[in-house]
Amino acid sequence: MKQEELYDFLITQTATVVEAMQKIDLNTKGILFVTDEEEKLAGVLTDGDIRRWLIRTGDLQEELKKIMNKNPKVIYCKERSRAKEFIEKYVITALPVVTTEYRITDIIFKEEENTEGKTEERDTLKEIPVVIMAGGKGTRLYPYTKILPKPLIPIGDIPIMERIINEFRTYGVKDFHVTVNYRKSMIKSYFSENAAEYQLHYVEEEKPLGTAGSLTLLEKELTVPFIVTNCDILIHADYADIYRYHQETGNELTIVTALKNIVVPYGVVHSSEHGRIKSMEEKPKISYFVNTGMYILNPEILKEIPEDTFFHMTDLAEKLLKEERKVGMYPISEDSFLDMGEFEEMRRMEQKLNLKSE
Repeated sequence: MKQEELYDFLITQTATVVEAMQKIDLNTKGILFVTDEEEKLAGVLTDGDIRRWLIRTGDLQEELKKIMNKNPKVIYCKERSRAKEFIEKYVITALPVVTTEYRITDIIFKEEENTEGKTEERDTLKEIPVVIMAGGKGTRLYPYTKILPKPLIPIGDIPIMERIINEFRTYGVKDFHVTVNYRKSMIKSYFSENAAEYQLHYVEEEKPLGTAGSLTLLEKELTVPFIVTNCDILIHADYADIYRYHQETGNELTIVTALKNIVVPYGVVHSSEHGRIKSMEEKPKISYFVNTGMYILNPEILKEIPEDTFFHMTDLAEKLLKEERKVGMYPISEDSFLDMGEFEEMRRMEQKLNLKSE
């Protein structure tokens, strides 16, 4: 591994959680090795470590030395030939090669499993229903949606809804419920001509019911915790882990959230009484978690949704929160959330999926 490539996997122990999330997004391997002020290996941090920390505390600004694993597995340069043995013995995905002074010279990654084997291992949601909300007009994408319904707008050469379905299919999902309203005949026609190993059950809204209202039409069909997703997003995450988290925490509703970094494009002035300036900050960055539009719901909460009424998922979440019922979040990184809702985001989605060569 070249030195510039190695840098993508190294971060200092005084860096923050939000900085680590951004760097993990860039290296796409889900892991960072943490170094001290002398550039010696001090710990290891995975995307799972970050997620558990955020679920527990929600703190994006904590330094990594507080949350890293301080006992990473390593191999010394002179033992490099035994790397595969070490990886198998300790069941790890990445092994740093270090000098006797504990400075990293290389990182050896576990070989990727073949696709067929991975599919078998991830066939974990085959009994879980997925509801795709595809009834909206897609006004943010006008005038595209004057011709095509939003679910059929292509990302590359594949409609966004088909890409969503394909993502879930890698986890064995075969039971899809699709709420439709606007240009529903076009959606039905497209998928009827594309034979597949899954079932699409259409839920026809006589009038727009919002992202939660139409779920009342499925109350008899949804008897286990189920997944709801908007039809204009792609989530790159472990869907099985999201579902497992929902069950283990006892949440009634789990919202998949994504980090969103916003840079204020000006110098910010912090003031005190009498107009005195305390400090100035050049182009500060603000970090939040945003609602991605993917949810896990227990079937029992469907009775909280009023029938034949326009009602959003956010309305349902607010209702549960006011009643102090258990609503949780599953955080993912900024780059793991792709939103097709606006033209700029469509281009980012194509770039992220490397569709320029398709």
